[in-house]
Amino acid sequence: MTERDPDADAIRLAAESLGKGDPTGWFERLYAESASGDAIVPWDSRSPHPLLVEWARAGQGRALVVGAGLGDDAEHVAGLGYETVAFDVSESAVRLAEERFPGSRVRYQAADLLDPPAAWRQAFDLVVEVMTVQALPEPLHARAIAAVAEFVRPGGTLLVIASGREEGGPVFAPPWPLTPSEIAAFAAGGLETVEVEDLRDGERHRWRATFHRPA
Repeated sequence: MTERDPDADAIRLAAESLGKGDPTGWFERLYAESASGDAIVPWDSRSPHPLLVEWARAGQGRALVVGAGLGDDAEHVAGLGYETVAFDVSESAVRLAEERFPGSRVRYQAADLLDPPAAWRQAFDLVVEVMTVQALPEPLHARAIAAVAEFVRPGGTLLVIASGREEGGPVFAPPWPLTPSEIAAFAAGGLETVEVEDLRDGERHRWRATFHRPA
């Protein structure tokens, strides 16, 4: 029996959605089909991202988890002591996360990174962005990056974890891994770069970057 390609469903649904001019609609279809067993969410590891676990430490204040998916990263952040809001463009993802973590302290909600609630502007002490921007087509990266940066309050921190590639490097999308200039672009609108880690293991290339908005 041939093993099922975990990326196949995301690639298929993304292609169909993009062909209709809808760059984000495939997320809802992917999560909805995963609930019925008709699709695999390739990034669903059922655990928080290891680069987040290595980096994160106990804290307080409000945290926002971008593109929270099925909730593993959000639950980890909440467990560190933050009052955590986690959002995803897919209503099915939000429902599945709430079902996975009944009684969770995380407030899950559906929202669009490209049109976020106005009340979230510079409202969070910690913003966690794990591989969400890279799931969007390249023409939307600049807009999405600016939106993520705008969530960080004065005195707050942004953590970005993403797959990486060189400027002009090949893409086998989705995802569309972030380039050095795109990582640098998070330091916009008053944010300052704290550290950019260029992590490489064989052919695997990842970024872990932190930014700070001065108080």
